[in-house]
Amino acid sequence: MKSTAEIIVVTNRKGGTGKTTTSVNIAAEFAAQGQRVLLIDMDTQGHCAVGLDVTPAKDAPTVHSLFLSAGALLADAVYPTAWPNLSLVPANPLFEHGSGRGDSTRLTRALHDEGLKEQYDLIVIDSPPSFDDLLMNSLCAARKVLVPFVPHHLSGEGIRNLARILFRVASDSNPDLKLLALLPIMLDRRIGQHRSVTDGVARQFGNGRLLSGVRTDIKLAESFAHRQPVRSYMPGCRGAEDYALVALEISERLASLAPLAGD
Repeated sequence: MKSTAEIIVVTNRKGGTGKTTTSVNIAAEFAAQGQRVLLIDMDTQGHCAVGLDVTPAKDAPTVHSLFLSAGALLADAVYPTAWPNLSLVPANPLFEHGSGRGDSTRLTRALHDEGLKEQYDLIVIDSPPSFDDLLMNSLCAARKVLVPFVPHHLSGEGIRNLARILFRVASDSNPDLKLLALLPIMLDRRIGQHRSVTDGVARQFGNGRLLSGVRTDIKLAESFAHRQPVRSYMPGCRGAEDYALVALEISERLASLAPLAGD
C-alpha cells in the first residue's frame, strides 16, 4: 500500500474533449480494483456529481469553498458515492472564475495539511478548460497529467499549447509534474483523419505516451443521464471495455515517467 496518493490531473484547454467522462470512468475503474479513490471536480460545470449521482445540499462545502474562505476545509467537502472506495469533492456551479484568492497552491496545501494524500491511493482532478487560478491549482497539486483529446486537426495545436503551459508549471512551480499519457476520445481508426491526427500526436510526444483510445459509444452519454459510471450502467459495452483498458494502461505507465521540465 502506498503511503501517499498518486495524483492525476485530467486536463485539456479545449472543451468537449471528454475530460469529465474520462475522470469519472477512470476513477470508477480504479475504485473497482480496490483502490481508495478521491475524485475532485475543479470544473464549475459540476458534471462529476452528475456522473456519480451526488447531489450536494444548497450552500454545502465544495472544492471551490477553498478559494472563497481562508478557513475552509477540503475534507468537509468529501462525499461518499454509491460505489465502494470512491469519494467525490464536488464543484460549485455558481463559483465565478477569477473570484478566488489568487493562490495557485491552495489545493496543494489542503491535500497535504488535511492528510488527504494519506487517506487515498489515487486522487483524480477534473480540471477546468479555462486558464486561471483553478487550472493552475489543479496542475500544481498533481504529479501526473492525462490529456484526453478528440482526433481532429485542431487538436494537435491545442495539445501543443497545453504542453507549453505544462512545461512552464513544471519548470516554475511543480517540478514533480510529469506527462502521464494522451488519450484519444471518440476514436474511429477507420477514419483517415483520426489515424493521421493520432499518429501525429504519437510522433510528437512518443508512442509510449499515446493510450489505445476510447471509441465512440452512445452508452457513455447515457451513463451520465443515468447518473452512474459506464462500467455500472452497461458493462461489456465499447465504452466500458475501453475505459477498463485505459485504467490498465495507466497502471502500467505510472512507475516509469520522465519529468516534463527538460523532457
